[in-house]
Amino acid sequence: MNESGAPDGTSFDGPSEEELLPCGRRLAQVWELAETGGQDPHTAECPHCGEALRALRALEGVVARARDDEPRVPPWDTAALADRVMDVVRLELRPGRTLPLGEADEDAWIVEAAAARTFRAAVDTLPGVRAGSCRIEADAQEAPSSAPPPGRLPRGPARVRVEVQVGLSWNLQLVADEVRARVVGAADHELGMRIAAVDVVVTDLLDEDEDADEDADATEGRQP
Repeated sequence: MNESGAPDGTSFDGPSEEELLPCGRRLAQVWELAETGGQDPHTAECPHCGEALRALRALEGVVARARDDEPRVPPWDTAALADRVMDVVRLELRPGRTLPLGEADEDAWIVEAAAARTFRAAVDTLPGVRAGSCRIEADAQEAPSSAPPPGRLPRGPARVRVEVQVGLSWNLQLVADEVRARVVGAADHELGMRIAAVDVVVTDLLDEDEDADEDADATEGRQP
């Protein structure tokens, strides 16, 4: 199901240069160096490489917790699980490209992962709505005056694509409008990012009664 702010068919597949960090280093290169224990003065000083390494540590934590939760899984299945986790969260954890903030003549930027986290958190404030994948692209309607450096979006309004799961009580058009309002509000008040459009994709419907039972169980479990 697709509730979009624009006609269907808009592509959000990132370019191959998305694997490049804003500093010019390849994401895979930074991760591989950390895993082998290698030392690199640039990586130690660079904030973009540092963000990539923090994402790697977070990923390692996800895999470790998955292994702890399934202690009786045979080793070969555990390895397969780790591979699947890597595939699923790799896009969400990497810092991604650098996105423009402010007006065209300003020089303010934010990494894509941080902006996406802000938008997902804003969407999650809606009752019965869970934010999923969030992608941010340059608005195709505005041609940049010059090509941006690798790893950066051109200055100008951005286009956001966010996937959501919604409760059965929601009207799909209404929830799409509410999600757009949350994203635009967060972009304006928290980031200072200009937004051209927000495309909302409903990926699943939630049983709100089951969610309420799970929340009640979790709350009861925290009581002394």
